[in-house]
Amino acid sequence: MVSGTPSSRAIATRPLFRPAWWLANPHLSTVWGKFFRTPPSLDARVERWDTPDGDVLDIVRTHAGDDTPTFLLLHGLEGSIRSHYATGTLLQAQRRGWQANLLLFRTCNGELNRAPRSYHSGETTDLDFVVRRLLEERPGAPLVLAGVSLGANVLLKWLGEQGAGLSGHVAAATAISAPFDLARSCAHIDSGFARAYSRNFLRSLKAKALDKIRQHPGIADAGRVAAADSLWSFDDAFTSVVHGFVDAADYYFRSSSIRYLHDIRVPTLLLSARDDPFHPPQVLDDVTRIAEDNPALQLEFTSRGGHVGFVEGTHPWRASYYMEQRIVEFAMHHLPESMRGPVGAMEGDPALR
Repeated sequence: MVSGTPSSRAIATRPLFRPAWWLANPHLSTVWGKFFRTPPSLDARVERWDTPDGDVLDIVRTHAGDDTPTFLLLHGLEGSIRSHYATGTLLQAQRRGWQANLLLFRTCNGELNRAPRSYHSGETTDLDFVVRRLLEERPGAPLVLAGVSLGANVLLKWLGEQGAGLSGHVAAATAISAPFDLARSCAHIDSGFARAYSRNFLRSLKAKALDKIRQHPGIADAGRVAAADSLWSFDDAFTSVVHGFVDAADYYFRSSSIRYLHDIRVPTLLLSARDDPFHPPQVLDDVTRIAEDNPALQLEFTSRGGHVGFVEGTHPWRASYYMEQRIVEFAMHHLPESMRGPVGAMEGDPALR
């Protein structure tokens, strides 16, 4: 059974998302992978790249031949290589023969970065730096991009900033569970049952922020950061201050990817669930109206799936993860025919469950 109806431009190569019947609500769909999935093993290495501002970035990389696509994944808020979807998605790409990469945002590699800044939902300079280096390393190789949650917002904002300048460089992109409107998403996750997710993020974010203030005294008020009891108040006390915004509202407005969707020219799949507990579903209606005037955007807004969930399978012990397969399948329709490979060949692979 198909959950939800995609846009008429959405590309499907098999029946669309079939939600697992045994995940009865969006919260179960959201937390299933984190708590009940054993991430697949991945043969990869970590490279450390010096950034133009004197800092470093860590990139998780897999091996591949010379004449294969390059794939880059951006993780979500406080994500890492330990995020279950990260290894699953990289393995999907690797088994297609692609050279697969995961950009670890600053502080998400288990270390405090050097510079008096961190990462945030609208910070695109690191992505721009990594993309340009990947293109230089493997000239002529098609580049495929995907972002998850916060990483999806970063990706969409960057795609809009670049506009037609990416023609001939980026073959396709996918944004999973993007917080298109940061202010509305933040207000949503800071209220009701969703506050459980907000509190979980806050524990990690506040600890890092206080370490950063000790590393660079004076960049923000440690007392305000320690007292923050919501993502909005944290972003008002730290993220906006450290990164040059007036306040949290200014940060959310200037960083929200919904403002950049009009200008995207790369074929881009937007995969989100209407029951996503992180975002109000009305935002998807606004995105749908924007997409009507931009043929580069392909919509797949399902009725179920949770936040970065999209779990399928007839039984819990045979779960599979639709979003990871969909990223690869969508991209292959925009690759040269010689690089596409057999669509759907990975479906049901027990190593990806």
